[in-house]
Amino acid sequence: MKKTIKILLFATISSIAFSASAKDVIIKLEDNSRLLGKWRLYKETAALHKKAKEVQNDWNFGTDGVLTSTSRDPRLGASKDVKVKYSIEDGVIKKQMQPGREKYESCAVVKLDGKDMTLHCKYNYYLFTKK
Repeated sequence: MKKTIKILLFATISSIAFSASAKDVIIKLEDNSRLLGKWRLYKETAALHKKAKEVQNDWNFGTDGVLTSTSRDPRLGASKDVKVKYSIEDGVIKKQMQPGREKYESCAVVKLDGKDMTLHCKYNYYLFTKK
């Protein structure tokens, strides 16, 4: 009986520790100063432990609260710019989901060191390197 209780206690403590470590550590932003400039978006994935899809996009965070996303299609040799509004609220990035619509999504910074940044938005993680 004592052995069963010890095993259950250990299993409970282990599951609590695992679930706490599995959550993202959010880096709270005070302003946009650490984001400003061009970032190369090179991968996106639904979860960090899953295989990531390689992409060729640039995100340019401007001082005027405009995020310019440039996507390139290597097959056509063409690129397209899309401009959306963004701001920093409660330590996370709030960006327009589509130009001209006032629907926003929150993106939390989960990694920001040196030239690497990882954002966790509603559905995807976005992996960047500073240009």
